[in-house]
Amino acid sequence: MNGMHGIIFSYEKKTGLRELIEHRVHGSIPFGGDYRVVDFMLSNMVNAGITDVGVIMHGKCQSMLDHLGSGKSWDLSRRKGGLKLLPAFAYTEHREGAGQFRGKMEALGCVKDYLSHIRQDHVVLCDSDLVINLPLDDVLSEHLRTGADITAVCTSHLGDSSDTYFKLDDAGRIVDTVRDVHTPVGYRCLNIYVMSTELLLRLVEDCMAHNEYSFRGAVLQKRAATLRIGGYVWDGYAARINTIQTYFQRSMELLRPEMRGELFCPARPIIGKVNDAPSSYIDPTGECVNSLIADGCDIQGTVKNCILFRGVQVEKGAEVQNCILFKGTTVKSGAILRNVITDKYVTIKENGTLMGHESYPLVIARNSEV
Repeated sequence: MNGMHGIIFSYEKKTGLRELIEHRVHGSIPFGGDYRVVDFMLSNMVNAGITDVGVIMHGKCQSMLDHLGSGKSWDLSRRKGGLKLLPAFAYTEHREGAGQFRGKMEALGCVKDYLSHIRQDHVVLCDSDLVINLPLDDVLSEHLRTGADITAVCTSHLGDSSDTYFKLDDAGRIVDTVRDVHTPVGYRCLNIYVMSTELLLRLVEDCMAHNEYSFRGAVLQKRAATLRIGGYVWDGYAARINTIQTYFQRSMELLRPEMRGELFCPARPIIGKVNDAPSSYIDPTGECVNSLIADGCDIQGTVKNCILFRGVQVEKGAEVQNCILFKGTTVKSGAILRNVITDKYVTIKENGTLMGHESYPLVIARNSEV
């Protein structure tokens, strides 16, 4: 055995994230005060000893490109292997559907030359929009122990009806895969799959030959009878960021110490992009209570139950509560914010009042002045 190779899919999805994906894809959404969502899967891979990772990108990828760079922050900047950024549909313009992300198998077919040069015996496929701290080395060990052709990570915690769900038999084998069911039952798929590199190449070639593009439809459903597909059940923290409400709820959960302890496990550290910024300043006359504050913030007003990214300024007399403020947000004197998410470089004018609700937070687009 020669370890695993990581493949991360970063592409546009039709979700309810509105302003948060106006300039970015899901994986590059800021999360937790000092991270992007993609950092979690990258860290899972690095913690499992993975040294080669390919990121298949589609859509508004500039933010992801800027964030990942050479991969140096994750020790993936290497002369051989390391991090490779793969624009899935840059290879051609004449194929039917070129430019559209129809499915993972088609995207993998577009980078087949890259796949053919993978040095490792196994590969892990995953999406970039999942916040999770998963022991991928344990998943590989379970995959080898059971002799499965494919091991899919899933959870017993149910989600939306639009998610994919598995039915497992007593031996842990997936016997049914469904989506868009009225009442979700079974195990929710987390879109993390481990298989041999040889099998992946064979599946990609077969799907390309038959114009099949969906991993769920062409592999999990159509080939379930001929492949042994096992389920690895993970009931720890796993948050798929697909709506504003989910983003807000999952972010605010991090203000609870037990939730932070579960996600930011010391044995498997989450690694973010290295940023040089001065320490944050909290004025003696200001107030900061139960909040996550990144470096470079200047807090002179009142901040309660908030998550502040780098370079946020809260002036004297301003009150911010139950809010998530992205990089470079400025809250002027006398402003009052409740249940608000601001994208980068937003300015809230003096004495302004913005009120959202916990179940429907107010979102302010990037570079806005309100």
